[in-house]
Amino acid sequence: MPSYTSSSLTLRSVLKSAASRLRLGVPAPRVSGLTAPAKALFAAVAAERGRVLLVVPTDADLETMTRDARFFFSALEGLSETEVERAVLPFPSHEVDPYRGLAPHFDIASARARALHAVAERTAKLIVASAAALLPRLSPPARLNAVSLTLTPGQDVSPTELSDLLTAAGYTRQDPVDENGEFCVRGGVVDFFPAGAREPVRLEFIGDTIESIRSYDPATQRSTGSLDQAAIAPLQELVADSETPDRSATVFDYLWADGRPFVLVSEPDEVQSHGQKLTEQVQASYDEAVAKGNRPQPPAELMLGWDETAPWLSTATILETLSVEDAVHIGCQPALEYGGRVTDWVAEIRRTREAGDTMIFVANSPGRAERTIEVLADYEIYAAPIEGAEDVRTAAVLVGVGHLSRGFRFPEAGLQFWAETDVFEEERKTHERRRSATRTFLSDFENAVMQAVVD
Repeated sequence: MPSYTSSSLTLRSVLKSAASRLRLGVPAPRVSGLTAPAKALFAAVAAERGRVLLVVPTDADLETMTRDARFFFSALEGLSETEVERAVLPFPSHEVDPYRGLAPHFDIASARARALHAVAERTAKLIVASAAALLPRLSPPARLNAVSLTLTPGQDVSPTELSDLLTAAGYTRQDPVDENGEFCVRGGVVDFFPAGAREPVRLEFIGDTIESIRSYDPATQRSTGSLDQAAIAPLQELVADSETPDRSATVFDYLWADGRPFVLVSEPDEVQSHGQKLTEQVQASYDEAVAKGNRPQPPAELMLGWDETAPWLSTATILETLSVEDAVHIGCQPALEYGGRVTDWVAEIRRTREAGDTMIFVANSPGRAERTIEVLADYEIYAAPIEGAEDVRTAAVLVGVGHLSRGFRFPEAGLQFWAETDVFEEERKTHERRRSATRTFLSDFENAVMQAVVD
């Protein structure tokens, strides 16, 4: 079976060549022309040089931008999936009104705390934040660090100490451990399930020394691999010694603690609009609560006003797809969407091949990558895995695996990306609709037969 990877030397070379030619990741007051996935590449290139904060308008933008940035940063740095998830992190908004009596969802709260921990530990290279995520006040870095710990084999720490730390970090004791945020201690074994992790972690001790760290399948309890480290990070961003959380810090106290990061703001008008909207919404909710006779904390004690973020973002590099102001323009074209029309895609490949472009197709899975190579072969288009050595020099299309939301083209760099969704999305949707219709038909038929039997 062919080998596919998003971190191949060929892909890394292609990306670095394009970045150098187009001056991607280079600070400038304003950069225009980039599509959203190309902005993710710009941010990933910048993150190779130092820490980056990328601010996007909404949490929907954040999810897509984070996935795309992870794909490109993994390719540029040659990182594994686990490593890139430690380096490129989302920082979502709470998505709840503090005066409506609702707490942030566990996944959101833990993702925010995980990002802050990574910044404090200096393992974060790129933080992608939505506008609303920047506003809530937080516990200061020292408090968050007090309930955080990175563990390695050979480290001396007792299971009892870990139990106390996990409790302080917000974990709940449960045996067996099969959900995020749970832990248990059984003699010389400590199991815990980090927030956002796919599998729980098992620490085995000899005395008070960690002998091994492994991930395991919670269903079978069998080990799935050795780990060189495991991090205990708090499950929420507010840490308190009493019932009143310490809210004396902001996200900027974390991000600027080790010097100013490279700040990027995508579509600043939209970012400002969403930030101001949240500020006004929270103030209105507070006024409503006061009018009802309640005495809640004032908004200024819970969050920044949007205007207070201005000094932190004032020198950011602006990324805009379209700009009417003076800007460094980078030519970038969105990939055409074919909706399963493979013959049209093949025609475009032939035209692009004649122009001498490097063409890369990014599949979501190895199976789709292999199938794409076979489909193109039927049209006498030679496609090859991007990991190939000699093949990549003669292939019309290089095929890799990863998660890229949409493709794009850099005409000046002679580089064309296609994502799986550009070519096959409608085909997949049609297949899913047909499968759903078939299931409905069979269910209706079965019910009719059963009714006939009853009658």
